[in-house]
Amino acid sequence: MTYGATILDAEGLRLSADEKAFFRDADPFGFILFARNLEDVEQIQALCGDFREAVGRNAPITIDQEGGRVQRLRKPLARNWLPPLEHVQLAGEDAVRAMYLRYRLIAHELYTLGIDSNCAPIADVACMETHEFLKNRCYGTSAATVVRIVRAVANAHLDGGVLPVLKHIPGHGRAAADSHLDLPHVASHPDVLEQSDFAAFQALNGLPLGMTAHLVYDAYDDRPATISPVMMRLIRERIGFDGLVMTDDISMKALQGSLADNARASINAGCDVVLLCNASLEERIAVAEAAGAMTAAAQTRAERALAARRPPAALDILSAERELAALMGGQVYG
Repeated sequence: MTYGATILDAEGLRLSADEKAFFRDADPFGFILFARNLEDVEQIQALCGDFREAVGRNAPITIDQEGGRVQRLRKPLARNWLPPLEHVQLAGEDAVRAMYLRYRLIAHELYTLGIDSNCAPIADVACMETHEFLKNRCYGTSAATVVRIVRAVANAHLDGGVLPVLKHIPGHGRAAADSHLDLPHVASHPDVLEQSDFAAFQALNGLPLGMTAHLVYDAYDDRPATISPVMMRLIRERIGFDGLVMTDDISMKALQGSLADNARASINAGCDVVLLCNASLEERIAVAEAAGAMTAAAQTRAERALAARRPPAALDILSAERELAALMGGQVYG
């Protein structure tokens, strides 16, 4: 079986008959959920079942549940968390353990609902120019700090039966614009990037899944990394990341052209799978056709990523909450 080279979403709380038929034919690698898809426990579990029934397999279902501003699930379905950088700063020397516990609890919340992937952790290194849309989502201002915390966050997900998605490869921290709205350019010298931004991802290159950055790195290419063969080669060879690489959402304004053209360009550049969010059924069909089936290399990476899923380890929720509160001086939630 070769999967479709896409990750797609649904329009509402359950799949329509047309969506079911489309997903059955397109067989996307996985799916992603948004707030509009989330009503209550039973409905979310049923929607996850719809996705998997449509493709006839245990397809991965992901979500953006970083905590802070970027979390699709909120009370009463999930805890409302502090922004990651604020959480790290409050925890101080205990940040690694505190972040492990935070994301172990998040993984438990997701897995209970039928969600077995999360678009986290973030290995972007925050700096003076980091745009506000990203800054408090980061874990630190040095590659060494970020790497230690990201490893803990990734392990917390895996211990909870949830696949982590490392983002945004090869590094979004030096972008002074919001790639949801504009195309950021990073003018830093390669030496600076390789010693900081790229170094963080290189230290984490064994993780099973990663997400690209829609940024132009002026020293390397004039195309955004997602559609740049130069940058994708750097990710594979210099950074050494051999996990499954998904694009960031190709409907973001950083990418120009049609969705189908962006999908095709992403695959041609070397991405394994195209992420498309908040699109009509017609647009999803066009993107699925443009992306096509996974290449042999992408299929191998996909199967290896799925093999990293494991049943969650036992978790004493009350003990985890108490330990986390102690590490954080009681200020844990947003």
